[in-house]
Amino acid sequence: MSILIQPLITEKLTRIQEEHQQYAFEVLKSATKPQIKKAIEERYPEVKVARVNTMIVPTKPKGRFTKSGFVSGRSKSWKKAIITLKEGEIDLFSEI
Repeated sequence: MSILIQPLITEKLTRIQEEHQQYAFEVLKSATKPQIKKAIEERYPEVKVARVNTMIVPTKPKGRFTKSGFVSGRSKSWKKAIITLKEGEIDLFSEI
């Protein structure tokens, strides 16, 4: 199984890509920074990774009203990696 689950594409992350050459990916919770760097450089051979920042996104309470009343739960916790590149560029839209 790959360490990289999926790239993250939002308005804020797109602006960061254009201004700072940083890309965001959802990764396995058990992945370390050296493993993430190696996975990025293997998947995208034309880029060199300068820095990897990671964060674990906490769960959030979720709920909805149904016929039987209010159903509550929580979203899952996941890990996000922000990749800063030395050189090269990742074209995320070519994979779609």
